[in-house]
Amino acid sequence: MADQDFYEVLGVKRNASADEIKKTYRRLARKYHPDVNPGNKAAEEKFKKVSEAYETLSNPKKREAYDRFGTVDPRVAEAAWAQARPGTAGFDFSNFDFSNLDNLGETPGARGGVNFRDIFSQIFNTGREEEPLRPAHRGRDFEQSVTLGFWEAIRGVELRVQVPQFETCSTCGGTGRASGRSSIACPQCRGTGTLPHLSGRSRVSVTCPQCHGSGKLKAACPSCQGTGHTQKYKSMKIRIPPGAQSGSRVRVGGKGEPGEQGAPAGDLFILIHVSPHPFFKREGNDIHCKIPVTVAEAALGGRIEVPTLDGRAALKIPAATSSGQKFRLRGKGAPSTKDANRGDQVIEVVIVPPEASDEQTKELLRELSRLHPENPRAHLFDLK
Repeated sequence: MADQDFYEVLGVKRNASADEIKKTYRRLARKYHPDVNPGNKAAEEKFKKVSEAYETLSNPKKREAYDRFGTVDPRVAEAAWAQARPGTAGFDFSNFDFSNLDNLGETPGARGGVNFRDIFSQIFNTGREEEPLRPAHRGRDFEQSVTLGFWEAIRGVELRVQVPQFETCSTCGGTGRASGRSSIACPQCRGTGTLPHLSGRSRVSVTCPQCHGSGKLKAACPSCQGTGHTQKYKSMKIRIPPGAQSGSRVRVGGKGEPGEQGAPAGDLFILIHVSPHPFFKREGNDIHCKIPVTVAEAALGGRIEVPTLDGRAALKIPAATSSGQKFRLRGKGAPSTKDANRGDQVIEVVIVPPEASDEQTKELLRELSRLHPENPRAHLFDLK
């Protein structure tokens, strides 16, 4: 039984179309996906609920069973459709306890505390071999961290990384079960094939959903421990595009964990860390740096050469340039991984005073001070 209304979980009406349900699910999945909310347990739990709701409401048979019986058990969905099929076999009621059926209750779908949804589930599960009840899940995503040098990130690089690779188990062919007739007692029902179930004041025995009533399970494959695949580490060539920066990720589709029962495999994500550069500092796609200039260059102005990602470039310094003043070289920043555009290079001027190590230099500076006796800090004392 579902403990939450799947329509409320997705935020759609009960008569919502399949297309509306799909669009709503995709929007919520993008919002609450664990990759978008790393470490956020609430978002992860919300993502699981949204996925569970969509898994039921996107399947016409399961949705009909859910609307009619309020359950997500696939056996009930099968029962709902089996009633319309001719030639349905008779049912064995020998394991049922009907002792309290004479007390009719008011609970919808139940009489005398007996939940007929559970009974229907048992009736239509005849113990034959069935597909696993658990829905097939997409494989997990893997994340691999790599550290790049500054120039490798700017120009792009091709790396070889060791990543986990999964192959179909050669021993069991991907079934996860041991060959031959080797079997073990079902751990859920302890080999009985049924499970006791209390519904109100009545007790019924329901078919074990794990072994489908047989009481036995095939032993797990000794090579893959029942997973159906084996794991190895292989060297893979990964192309990091130009412009990658710390925190960015490169997605390699289908290289994660294999999905269950033929579901799609997960993806491999390469998480990038970039080593800092001693001169250039990256902020977004802009490159920042500090350029030293002499007192004469700052006072008189002129053209100077500055280093850029592309080599040397000319920068015009206007007269009376102050220390800390910034200039921008358009299109000289880092390339974007999203489009063909580049950021800018932002240059901050730092005035370097001359080294007054001789008397002549000292006298020239004293003369300069006499010619310009203004105090550049005077205005600071007038601030309120």
